[in-house]
Amino acid sequence: MDFHKEATAAKLTDDLVVDILSRLTYKDFCRCKCAYRAWSAFSSDPDYRKKLPKKVTTGLLYQGHNKPAIPLVSLSQDDGEIDGILADVPHYEHLEFLDCCNGLVLCKYRSSYSSPHICRFIVCNPATREWRILPDTHPTTDDPHYVTILAFDPSWSPQFYIFNFHLRHHHGLILGTSKLEIFQSETSTWLVDDNLDPDIDICFRTHSFVSGMLYVTTGHKVLVFEGLEAMSAGVPPYHQTISLPPEASYVANFTRGCFGKSSGILDYVLPHENGRSIVVWSLDDYAHNLWAWTVKCQLNMADAFGRDDFVHYDNGGDEGDDRWFWNCDYRVVDLDLERELVFLCDEKAKKLLSYNISTRKLNAIEDAFEWHHYYVYVPCYSELPAQEPSVE
Repeated sequence: MDFHKEATAAKLTDDLVVDILSRLTYKDFCRCKCAYRAWSAFSSDPDYRKKLPKKVTTGLLYQGHNKPAIPLVSLSQDDGEIDGILADVPHYEHLEFLDCCNGLVLCKYRSSYSSPHICRFIVCNPATREWRILPDTHPTTDDPHYVTILAFDPSWSPQFYIFNFHLRHHHGLILGTSKLEIFQSETSTWLVDDNLDPDIDICFRTHSFVSGMLYVTTGHKVLVFEGLEAMSAGVPPYHQTISLPPEASYVANFTRGCFGKSSGILDYVLPHENGRSIVVWSLDDYAHNLWAWTVKCQLNMADAFGRDDFVHYDNGGDEGDDRWFWNCDYRVVDLDLERELVFLCDEKAKKLLSYNISTRKLNAIEDAFEWHHYYVYVPCYSELPAQEPSVE
């Protein structure tokens, strides 16, 4: 920095400088500290440190029941939870966290804030401190139920997609899907897919977006969407169903598995029936649309936990099956196979854990977890695609 610039910066009050720096991303803030060393001291001041940009790290995002905060659980227990990564979003205290995909976060404004007659989504990038409010959609019933999924992969396309499944339900029982809306960021429009089977049940939210294809579990099946590029011409994506691994059919009745990806290939993870290992399957496409699951590996939970008594059964009652309902002392929360990590909830110890596939070790991330949907968050520094001028 030359003398003229240093003299100009010196005329600014500290409060004004901190206010300017607070509007930067963490990455740009670090560059500024390197360019003008006097600004580095602000990070040591307890009052200024609260206002300055914070490092957005890899972790697990979640939201407590009826709570406004959407904290990021760091993978290091020493760091704990990081609050406020969405604090730049307008009226963030009214957000409902829905999904996370490759660095983007999908939320919805609660109907008590927006209106019961509209559904307003917002896509955020915490790393670049950007957000984009999507055009409103409208519920088809007075008591709408949705499963909403974000699909984004910057290595495949800078565009993102939102799949909003309207669920048919009666007294809390999900009966199928009444409508599917799909949003594409390039055209900033919602398309309605009229070809989806209304009996498809999208209630477990296990999904993954790999190489331009979205995979969503529906019971023992996987709903696969492809051809998303055609949406720019107003054509909904093509979809088909494939089966989960046959060996997973029993356990999948009682607990949800998780999708992941490694080297551009879809993986599926589920505890073994005896609970002593976690099975990882890979989906191979031997020819176009000729799918087959193969066992990639088994992760030894008995060695990791130091015991092998994980599974117990609920009794079916008088004259019922004594092995009526399968239970396991841990459940798979999410996975990041690119970093060789599987995230687990230990139901007995009430801990959130990570399992490192390379070291075969468990690491406690957080104590006293609640029953939340946790989603792996990895920062992405790609800018959100520009909004169409016609969309306000």
